[in-house]
This record gives sequence, C-alpha cells and structure tokens, in this order.
Amino acid sequence: MSNDTGLSNDTGLCNDTGLCNGTGMKKDIGMKKDSKITRIAVLVSGGGTNLQALIDAERSGLLKSGHICLVVSNNKDAYALQRAEKAGIASAVVLLSECGRQQSVFEDRLLSVLREHEADMIVLAGFMSILTERFISAYRNRIINVHPSLIPSFCGKGYYGLHVHEAALEYGVKVSGATVHFVNEIPDGGRIILQKAVAVRSGDTPEILQKRIMEQAEWKILPRAAEKVAAMIASGKLPE
Repeated sequence: MSNDTGLSNDTGLCNDTGLCNGTGMKKDIGMKKDSKITRIAVLVSGGGTNLQALIDAERSGLLKSGHICLVVSNNKDAYALQRAEKAGIASAVVLLSECGRQQSVFEDRLLSVLREHEADMIVLAGFMSILTERFISAYRNRIINVHPSLIPSFCGKGYYGLHVHEAALEYGVKVSGATVHFVNEIPDGGRIILQKAVAVRSGDTPEILQKRIMEQAEWKILPRAAEKVAAMIASGKLPE
C-alpha cells in the first residue's frame, strides 16, 4: 500500500431520525428526489476544498450515483458556504452555541435539516465536531469521512488538521497520505473504503505536507469513495 512515489491502494467494500431547524437555510435548487440517485449532504467547518472536489466530481460525471443536495456547516463564516451558494446547492448553518452548547440538541437540529432535504448519505469534509453514537446510528454505514493520514497511523482523538502532519513529521515517517472511511462511534475507527499514499519529502513543514496530501490524495479519493458508497446505497447493497 505504501510507496514513496505516492501510489494508491484501494480497499473496497463496503435508517434515519431527527428534530428542529437550522439557521441560514437556502432552498435546494438541485435535482428532485430519485430512487436511483443517492442524495448526499456534506458537513463542513472551514474552507471547503474537499467539498469543491466533490462538486467538481459531480459536474464531471465521476460522481454519478449521488447528488449533493445540501451543505451544512457548524461555522457561519465557513468559506465552504460560499462554494455551495456558487454551485447552487442548498445550505444551512447549525451552531452549537445556539443549542445551549448541548450536543444532543445540536445533533437533533442537524438531523432535522438532513431529513428536511431527504439526505440519504453524509460526507464529513473537514467537519470539526465529534458526532455521538446516537447520531451515527441514524445513518449507520451512510456516513463517510476523509482523514489526512494512512489509518491506523496518526488518527483518533486529537489528530485533526495540522496536528496530524506535525505528528507524522515528528515521528519521521517517509510516507503519509489520506484515508476515506465509514464513520462509527470510534474517532477514525470505521472500516476503510479507500487510501492513497503520498511521499514525505526532506524539508517538509506541516503546511507543505498538508497541501500535498490534499492535492495528491484527499481530493482524489474522496470523490471516488463517495461514488462507491452512493452506488451501494442506490442499489441497496450496504454492508451490515
């Protein structure tokens, strides 16, 4: 799986609830509900470069079994919301601070918005919030996440953003990369869908390595994994 030229290694494989209303809602101007097209909600917190990769994949036809019907952010200033607006995708903002800082209320609002837009599948694309088992059980085997390392290395609690790349460089690894996996109750602990290796170079900083992994791995495998899972959902062939 690993090789210092950045070769990829693909590991293939492979019920809904909710409440309340998010803020900043915009009308879905995408395609209608279609039993053969999986409706995808993308959850974001920041710039949305992985969201953009998904938008581009749908436009190019790489993502053909799914349609991005909604973008939800837990940060009202996230640039990802502008990407959604530019692409004509419905968006919503759900803030923990407006839920009394109660995770259960926050997740009920998320679920309400997802149900309102009839989302079949969730992609976590830089979503900086840990979801509870209660939320995950509502979309069991329908939530995927992209993580900027080759799981099981540099993953789990505390490993996010630049922290992942700082740890990789401090440890002295020669190869890093990205992983797309199903989400379960264990942070970064769900079954792997796809991985891609990326070489670590002499002189790399966390910022340089982060950019290389995004460009060479995350933006490549996230759309492919989304298509794989969307096709499974559309055909009713999800794993148990």
